[in-house]
Amino acid sequence: MAGRDLLKRAEIGFDVVVLLVAGATMLITGTLLFPVAAGLLPYYENGLYGLLLFIFALQMITLGRTPFGDAPRSKALLATGCAIAATGIVTCFIPDIFSRVPRIILSICFGPGSVALLLQMIFSRDKLPKWKKFGGIFLNLIAGCTTVYIMSAFIGLLIFRQNLLSTPMTAVVALLSGTSLIYLAVTLHRIYSVYPEAVLEPEGDLDLPIDRAMILLTGIFMVLLGLLLVPVSLGKLPFSGSAQLGLLMIILALQMLSTGSSPIGPFPRTWLMIIAGLSFASLGVISCIIPGLLVPPLTVLIGVLNILGGGLMLKRIFTPMIKGAGRGTGPVPAVLVRLNLVQVTMNVVSIMFGTSMLVHNLIPGVVIGVILAANGGLLLYLMHIMYVIDTMKKEAGRSAV
Repeated sequence: MAGRDLLKRAEIGFDVVVLLVAGATMLITGTLLFPVAAGLLPYYENGLYGLLLFIFALQMITLGRTPFGDAPRSKALLATGCAIAATGIVTCFIPDIFSRVPRIILSICFGPGSVALLLQMIFSRDKLPKWKKFGGIFLNLIAGCTTVYIMSAFIGLLIFRQNLLSTPMTAVVALLSGTSLIYLAVTLHRIYSVYPEAVLEPEGDLDLPIDRAMILLTGIFMVLLGLLLVPVSLGKLPFSGSAQLGLLMIILALQMLSTGSSPIGPFPRTWLMIIAGLSFASLGVISCIIPGLLVPPLTVLIGVLNILGGGLMLKRIFTPMIKGAGRGTGPVPAVLVRLNLVQVTMNVVSIMFGTSMLVHNLIPGVVIGVILAANGGLLLYLMHIMYVIDTMKKEAGRSAV
């Protein structure tokens, strides 16, 4: 891809983004399992399981897509997705805390879930019959969906019965699954490019745009990380710092891929941003699966990004205030004052967190935990403020009419 093409705007649906990340996860897992089988690398199973649970939850929260089919987005579905996301996050952080729970959930999601999706595709009037009738690229869609469902069902069986295949053979299955997911993602992107009307918007009465869904998941991540760091710092719980960094990289990657939002500010969602996002996701997957391998570089990277991002955001907030001082623009609505206070606090915390990552033992672990939990709470409060502002805008629009 030429340099000029890299700067072109990338119109990629969020379902395609999730498929790309899931495909990259399986491809990287399959590749790494070969040196793991040879005893050349350590392997953290909980990191992979937690990441997969997080991806399933992401689809439920953002798209209303459950392992057993699409469902209208509702508060109940949102609560279920948040619970699964929280389970995945804790599974990554704390080795063996949930015992067999992640395996059971994943076995159900991959196994019976994939079989149900395959049967829905075959017997639904809106899918297989229509896709056959349209022909062309829709035949590729049939092949892609069928392969993904079959491979996913097989993975569900392997998770349920871990000794069914040798590690190298399991690696081959993971590679085939990753390839089929990437193939389906590319096929869907091509269909959406030619037939924009084929993009299905999530149904239901729950208004949760992608950017706010990512704020919600980031808030849950921060709250859980902060709360767990307190007993971890006191030596009461084991902790996987590698998986924590990896999952954080995945969240940053998803923000970059879906909205162009990076740790240092928003950018146009170009193909260059897509490549950067997939690179972040790949590093995150490796860090989740292989303990300790990427901890030093990712610690520096995330620390620097937090400091830069926090500093640049503070500049964006305060510069208009300083320039507008004394101009008599009238009273500022209380909700905007709260919004600015929350954003300032969050970015100060971001700088503190980034500094603590670069300077070891600068801040006690218990204090970091409290700070992160508070930051997660502020993110969730930020969502509330954004909805209040949206309501005010709608009411103002009705009054104008």
